[in-house]
Amino acid sequence: MANDKKVQRSLRHIRVRKRVTGTAERPRFCVSITANNIYCQVIDDEAGRTLAQTSSLSAAFKAENAKPNLAGAALLGKLAAEAAKTAGVSAVVFDRGGYKYHGRVKAIADAARENGLKF
Repeated sequence: MANDKKVQRSLRHIRVRKRVTGTAERPRFCVSITANNIYCQVIDDEAGRTLAQTSSLSAAFKAENAKPNLAGAALLGKLAAEAAKTAGVSAVVFDRGGYKYHGRVKAIADAARENGLKF
């Protein structure tokens, strides 16, 4: 068993991606977290296209003077849901990217649900 955090996350990510794929009807809502930023994408895996995306680097996020912490993650979930609605997406499959479902990942998911995205 690997003790390295990055290796453990990548193994969890592989396990999640075996089961989670995005279609045209229900695209994949992918979350990625780095040390300094948070990224969210809505992806149609069949066509290989990103339908909508937002991140903590976007102008709308920076206009709120938010940081990529728990409160910023909730704001990012709201922005991601709005971007998905603009792209015509109402139902998605959530891909946590191998991250544990707590903290910022949970805040993004909850905020996206509250703003009309169905998981």
